[in-house]
Amino acid sequence: MRTGLILSAALASWAVANPLSSPLSKRAAIDDCLKAANVPVDAPNSNDWKLDVNPFNQRLKYTPVAIAAPTTVQHVQAAVSCAAKVGVKVNPKSGGHSYASFGLGGENGHFVVQLDRMNSVSYNSATQIATVGAGARLGRIATALYRDGKRAFSHGTCPGVGVAGHSLHGGFGFSSHTHGLAVDWIVGATVVLANATVVETSETENPEIFWALRGAGSNFGIVTTFKFKTFAAPSQVTAFQVNLPWNSASAIVSGWSALQDWLKAGMPKEMNGRVFGGPSQTQLQGLYHGSSAQLRTAIQPLLTKLGASLSNAQQYDWMGAFSYYTYGQQVDVSRPYNLVETFYSKSLVTPALPNSVLQNVANYWMQKAKSTNRDWFIIIDLYGGANSAITKVPNNATSYPYRDSNNHLFLYEFYDRVNFGSYPSNGFSFLDGWVKTFTDGLTASQWGMYINYADPTMDRNTAQDVYFRQNLPRLQKLKTQLDPTELFYYPQAISPAK
Repeated sequence: MRTGLILSAALASWAVANPLSSPLSKRAAIDDCLKAANVPVDAPNSNDWKLDVNPFNQRLKYTPVAIAAPTTVQHVQAAVSCAAKVGVKVNPKSGGHSYASFGLGGENGHFVVQLDRMNSVSYNSATQIATVGAGARLGRIATALYRDGKRAFSHGTCPGVGVAGHSLHGGFGFSSHTHGLAVDWIVGATVVLANATVVETSETENPEIFWALRGAGSNFGIVTTFKFKTFAAPSQVTAFQVNLPWNSASAIVSGWSALQDWLKAGMPKEMNGRVFGGPSQTQLQGLYHGSSAQLRTAIQPLLTKLGASLSNAQQYDWMGAFSYYTYGQQVDVSRPYNLVETFYSKSLVTPALPNSVLQNVANYWMQKAKSTNRDWFIIIDLYGGANSAITKVPNNATSYPYRDSNNHLFLYEFYDRVNFGSYPSNGFSFLDGWVKTFTDGLTASQWGMYINYADPTMDRNTAQDVYFRQNLPRLQKLKTQLDPTELFYYPQAISPAK
């Protein structure tokens, strides 16, 4: 452990002896502290402030007490020290894609540590390890690793997503069935803890912190640098789509049943896919890590079961395949970044669904979803099964909880957005009701939720349970040890053990 700016007893006493009525009223105090410590900041109402305070989810806008813009680990230490001294909650913000705006605190008056100036990416060919700043975005990392060594690690498809929140809480994408989640490729992380010390973490160095970071990282500190192992990017990757004739409840039930049987039995390891359903069309989409000819051979048994055919199959190199699913977004992106939407989202992780649940889900899809006049979609990720790299990781290896090949077969994202104006106050019941058609037919132990698709409408106790399930007690115990006063806090944060 390297000791940095450790809070003294005098500073802690000062914070207790000088309570202020509201976090926002502490702006002058934290500004003074940050200035004295030479921490770069966004000046209120500056262009940088407006950029950093603007949330990806426009439905959830919050006002921070201050925004630090560090470029060094020492800046982050000083920022954490100031937050504790003044008595404000602190939140790291990498890409800013939190569906619940948790990078802004999830409520007014938090202190934001905006990390996207710390976005360096380097690759060591001798160790095959990438060293990545916590503010780097996925497209920037993919571009740099491919350019410098034709290397990659497994992560999501959206180029503007920040690596920190994505990988610390799972990180699913079109390489995950083949290579696992982004969290599984982390081999080391430098983190600033609540007492402003800096620690190095790995399987052998501070292993309990390392375990907790890989699944619940935002609760225990601010990661400043990651070390990722990498794999050789395949020279041939094939993007594909299959139009699914899911135009009735019975068609959905029969098609979904065939799909889950195929996935359980062993979808080819090289196949990565999802069902993408929207108001007008439902497709099976994905990336096959191999040639177009190999894809056609591998997918034909499923197509026969589905009574469908390939509507598109295009072969690319690694970066071409990555670009295919960015839908025209710039790939190598850093600052400024301005992509925003107005939406409500939910998630699920489930086993194979019994026929009764499939019928209820399909009925809701046809009767309720099809009549909802908004830009909604459902994504059913092909997550588990006999050949999934995700579920081959031991269940206790990381704090990420969903590792059972049978009980964790599908990962879902439910997403409902408006393209103009505000999200309607009566809109929430649409997705809430759809999720209920799944969970009503399953026991509580059979399903969970994915914090990277955070739903801020849940109360804290419920959220902790469904996000972390069997790992929650161990995480709460560590929270008590590392951050008993909850300096790192948002409304669904892990609470200290009682």
